[in-house]
Amino acid sequence: MSATTTTSQGRKFRAYTSRHLDELLTRAGLPDERRLRTRAVSTVLPFRTNDYVLDELIDWDNAEDDPMFRLVFPQEDMLDAADVTRLAALLDADPRGADLKAEVHAVRRKLNPHPAGQLVLNKPKLDGEGIPGMQHKYPETILFFPQQGQTCHAYCTYCFRWAQFVGEPDLKMATNDIDRLVEYIRARPSITSVLFTGGDAMIMGAPVLRRYVEPLLELEQLESIRMGTKALAYWPQRFVTDPDADDTMRLFEQVVASGKNLAFQAHFSHPAELRTEMLRTAVKRIQSTGAIIRTQAPLIRTINDDAQVWTQMWRTQHTMGMIPYYMFVERDTGPQDYFSVPLVHAYEVFQEAYSQVSGLCRTVRGPSMSADPGKVSVDGVTEINGTKVFVLHMIQARDPKIVGKPFFAHFDADAVWLNDLKPAFAEKFPFE
Repeated sequence: MSATTTTSQGRKFRAYTSRHLDELLTRAGLPDERRLRTRAVSTVLPFRTNDYVLDELIDWDNAEDDPMFRLVFPQEDMLDAADVTRLAALLDADPRGADLKAEVHAVRRKLNPHPAGQLVLNKPKLDGEGIPGMQHKYPETILFFPQQGQTCHAYCTYCFRWAQFVGEPDLKMATNDIDRLVEYIRARPSITSVLFTGGDAMIMGAPVLRRYVEPLLELEQLESIRMGTKALAYWPQRFVTDPDADDTMRLFEQVVASGKNLAFQAHFSHPAELRTEMLRTAVKRIQSTGAIIRTQAPLIRTINDDAQVWTQMWRTQHTMGMIPYYMFVERDTGPQDYFSVPLVHAYEVFQEAYSQVSGLCRTVRGPSMSADPGKVSVDGVTEINGTKVFVLHMIQARDPKIVGKPFFAHFDADAVWLNDLKPAFAEKFPFE
């Protein structure tokens, strides 16, 4: 079956931003003061959604308790209450005032906008000069941030890359220099995979996407090209009825025909994102090109911190031919205090959900922290010689020699991130 069998209905995408937030919050039934405080939060954290999310995914009769509403709409308790009060007063007095702008900037800087020093620590160099818009943390994989892909069809309130979307240039990673990427890869035979990320690579139209992808097909050392995207969940029309949907499918076929694996890294945070017919059609079209869809998401409090939610997601994804790949721990940035789940609970959710699916779903890994030294998996809690500990291992690491080797941390019921843990039975962790 050809991937190019649909008839375009024209691009009907419409973005809703903070300019529309008051109207949308009124639809959710929020009173005046709540709407003002929520709008105050949106001056710090980005807000963007679209008709598909609003009409197909959110339960407006129960909006405040709906996980999809919290997934997309800012909540007043995502920031410190005192900060929200100051922001709300300034917003009410002068929405475009210099005082509000300065306060917004100050609050953003308190939110660890670039965890793990991602603007500096992982920046690749060529001929001694740093290359903007790329990250090279692991020997075999390089991340590429295309300039035209630095937005999304809708924003997740938990997104650890929120700083990409707030309009502060010194917080943004992006480039349009595909030639430098190709040159860098050729100089490093260890690189076998390129991950397009951002933002969302699939926000780009097919002609722009093709301009970035086609030069990579000439690199024999590359085994895979990955697309990190939330588009399947938030705008599946991108692959079905958008004007360039068919051309995008032809590009996917071209990648596969070149002998490379096209890995479609799809973010699904809740089963509600998997229930529409448009989504199912989009999945089938992508799969018909030979691309492999893998699924991932963080464990996020108030949205999916329940084993049955993950069990349902993984089972549904499996029946649709997608491969469960990662459960992440919410990153140490942005509204982490609102979304974070203690590591012990994250492991319990993962273990319970993992135990309720077949072996074919147990391709999933986690709960995994994407921290500075690499991806750290929480494998369990046990007691050794009277000491209660977390059992951990590196799924990925800057130093490949420590990948897969177990190590231990003292049990801490309140720990939510790697830097909350202390090494057990050793003076330091293997990555230190």
